[in-house]
Amino acid sequence: MKQIDDTRLAADTSAQPIAKVAPIIDIANVGLTLTSRAGAVEILRNVTLSVTPGQSLAIVGPSGSGKTSLLMIMAGLERATTGQVNIVGEDFTQLSEDELASARGGDIGIIFQSFHLVPTMTAIENVALPLEFAGRSDAMSLARQLLNEVGLAERAEHFPAELSGGEQQRVALARAVSGSPRLILADEPTGNLDGKTGSQVIELLFGLQRRHGATLVLITHDDALASKCQRIVRMADGRIVADELRKSANQVAAQ
Repeated sequence: MKQIDDTRLAADTSAQPIAKVAPIIDIANVGLTLTSRAGAVEILRNVTLSVTPGQSLAIVGPSGSGKTSLLMIMAGLERATTGQVNIVGEDFTQLSEDELASARGGDIGIIFQSFHLVPTMTAIENVALPLEFAGRSDAMSLARQLLNEVGLAERAEHFPAELSGGEQQRVALARAVSGSPRLILADEPTGNLDGKTGSQVIELLFGLQRRHGATLVLITHDDALASKCQRIVRMADGRIVADELRKSANQVAAQ
């Protein structure tokens, strides 16, 4: 039997290039300047940030630090004044408003502090809405499945005004992941909730992120909440002042 040269085989294997994973968020030298009666106001200053797929990232900082403005740029809801913004493989600086809306509908789920549910629609209709816009014929059945996933199967036919704050945020979570987004952006998702309800919503949020294999970017003032993420970015005066990788995905899942 012909012998295999193990040394040569090992050398050949080590020579194989390791494929690099493209970042799902790749922002470079981003600035945001808004005008006011008092003149121009710098909101973001030379922000550079790269996030790998599947990562959970908390952005923390005091009010006025620019963290929510940065999230809005990631969502395509605000345009950077300067710099490069590549999100889910798209150059957001070059897309039209319609193209940005399409990117949000297909690859990005957004959760707001104030829920942003349509008040004249039931819970199931709110969750089904983005699916219907995407042309899904199974929108209602999938929406019902998602409401069941967040523990609201029995509240499907209720309007937002008939739901508690925690229930409304759970509807918003179901809506955000309805299109199986690659990226979930959450802006102070527990800001309008009491501590116990907020903790329940956060457990759901991280569970949904893991089950859907999504990247999560979370804006928060709460250091305890931020510590649940793999990575924490701190902002002040429109700049990133600290960037700390804290734990692996397995450690986050085990919390």
